[in-house]
Amino acid sequence: MNELDQLYQQVILDHSKQRIGSPLVESAAGHQHGETHQHNPICGDQIRVRVELDGDKFVGMSWEGDGCSISMASASVLSEMIPELTKEEFEAKKDAFKEMMRSKGAVAPDEDVLEDAVAFVGVSKFPARVKCAMLAWVAAEVAMLEAV
Repeated sequence: MNELDQLYQQVILDHSKQRIGSPLVESAAGHQHGETHQHNPICGDQIRVRVELDGDKFVGMSWEGDGCSISMASASVLSEMIPELTKEEFEAKKDAFKEMMRSKGAVAPDEDVLEDAVAFVGVSKFPARVKCAMLAWVAAEVAMLEAV
């Protein structure tokens, strides 16, 4: 394993333990909020995500879940990235993450766009684990679309 792979592995391990954005917190008055529960039937991972928006901009994301280190770390990384993003910026990051995850390692991720989420590039080589990494991102998108 090269140094970059070791660094990425450490980012995933750290986030799976730290769990930024967890536990789930109540939304502040005056903000739009959306919440969803998503489940990966293949492995049993589950996550409940709540997003908070002020107009077109994310205020934050909180979550609670039970699953593998990949799915929990991915939720943590996303929670750290999402505050202050516009919906459009989130969609661009989500699309870049999805492209990286479906590439089976063939797409070089853009660290400027994906930040710490580039750590999951190695996961993309294991198709059975891609849904684990995508779970929080899908949940955040659904919650965003349901925000009222």
